[in-house]
Amino acid sequence: MPGLFEMIIIGTIGLFVVVIPFWMICSKAGFPGWISLAVLFPVLNIVLLFFLAFAEWPALRHLPDQDQTHT
Repeated sequence: MPGLFEMIIIGTIGLFVVVIPFWMICSKAGFPGWISLAVLFPVLNIVLLFFLAFAEWPALRHLPDQDQTHT
């Protein structure tokens, strides 16, 4: 059975594996990166996924006028 130190290391690695990709997705979409911390909370992670899926991304507002639903 892993000890406390091993659990801290595994937890930290898992945290980076989950939070960093969401941070990059939020930043590239034009949202503040800190909202990616919502993936750490059980219900907020689902809310964040739906928010990213259906919200109008600020990063796409600067593109020329085109159909932005099929990117």
